[in-house]
Formats: sequence, C-alpha cells, structure tokens
Amino acid sequence: MFLTPRQAEIVELAKVQGRILVEDLSARFSVSPQTIRKDLNDLCDQQLLNRIHGGATFPSSTENMQYEARRKIAAQEKQAIGLAAAGLIPNNASLFINIGTTTEAVGEALTDHQEMMVITNNINVANRLRILPSIEVIIAGGVVRGSDGGIVGEAAVDFIRQFKVDFAVIGASAIDADGALLDFDFREVKVAQAIIANARHVILVADSTKFERTAPVRIGQITQVKTFITDSCPIPSLRRLCHENGVDLIETNAVN
Repeated sequence: MFLTPRQAEIVELAKVQGRILVEDLSARFSVSPQTIRKDLNDLCDQQLLNRIHGGATFPSSTENMQYEARRKIAAQEKQAIGLAAAGLIPNNASLFINIGTTTEAVGEALTDHQEMMVITNNINVANRLRILPSIEVIIAGGVVRGSDGGIVGEAAVDFIRQFKVDFAVIGASAIDADGALLDFDFREVKVAQAIIANARHVILVADSTKFERTAPVRIGQITQVKTFITDSCPIPSLRRLCHENGVDLIETNAVN
C-alpha cells in the first residue's frame, strides 16, 4: 500500500501516542483540518488506524483489556453512575444486569433495595447480591469466560428470552459518535441484544472513556435505550441523538 510521507508520519505518531487529534495534526503539518480528515479516513480504510470522534487511534488487539485493570479505570465515575442508575430502579422491580465493570457498580448500589428479582449473566454481580435476603438472584446458564466471569453463548441468550423485565442495565465497550454501541465479543453482544429486546426500560451505563475507544462488534444503537447515564457526554452528535429520540441523558458530573 502507498502512503504519503505525511500519512506515514501520522501512523508513527499514532503508534507512539495511541491517540491523535485532527486539530493537533493540522497545526503540526500546517494543512487544513479537512486534509487531515481525508488522511485519517484513508488510513482507516487501510485498517492502519481506527477512527474516533475528532481524530484516530492506533489499533490495539481486539481482545479487551484485563478485567482487573478495567475496574480501576474511572472508578469514581463508575461509582457515581452506579448510584444514579440504582436511584432510577424502585423496590419490587425485576431487572437484567449484564457484563461489565460499570454494570457491577450498579449492582453494588442496589444492595439496599427490597423485594427485587435480578437476572444476570455476570457472576460477579450474582455473588455480590446472592447474600441479600431481599433480592432474588437468577443466573443465566452458558459458557463462563475465565477473564471476567461473564456468561455468554446461545444457552445464555435462550435463557434471557424467557423473561420480560421492568429494567435492564447494560454497558458497552465503546460508543461511536453516530450512536453505535460496540463490544469485543460477538457472543456477549448476542446476550446484550436479547436483554435489550426483553426489558421495558433499558438503562445504558458507560463512563466517558468509552467515547475514546473502538470495538469491532455492534450491539445496537443508543436510540434503543430509554436512559443513558455517563459522567460526561462531550460529543454533540450523541447529545442530539438522545434529545431527538427521547433518550434521557444523565451526566453525573453535572449534579453538583
């Protein structure tokens, strides 16, 4: 494949920095932002970079980062998101909770709720809530991923489809500026899609680092959820999508 000298340097910058921005590259090379955007689109078409809002990233492995490391990323933000989500869920409700460190924060925030049924494919959530006499925990069957305790596969999908619940709490590994919700494991995505289809009120929980990441498998669109809870949403196109489609956008850093 042929790269111009500028494109080759852009790739090297992305390799070193991980993330590059249109404005920075425009200033560095003394060319217009439109020229840089064309370079980035060409490089992404050749799968040398991954496009993000306002720039691009150097491709990493399609494997998600280690689960314990993910727990530590934006930990305070996830805790605040978890509390906000739990505040929307009343006592005597039924709900799905799927895989993810932010959905686990929601599970942690539900410990004072009463008379609840929680259906989950997340072993960590099940272990936390099973000891509470006021919460009935039902866990999906299927293949257990050793990396994070998530239960995935067709058996889990079939199990989820037996229910129609009041609420669902879902996460995503990445959120594109066009509203696409993305993940890394197509088996996990199938479970998430079944959860969305079988809940009356879908709550998406994701911290703002998810806007800077990419993932290869589509879960669905942000327009399929009723409530989106994040610490901050700086992307105008996502805010517009939420407003135009009746998605309640809750930003926990705007509470103070």
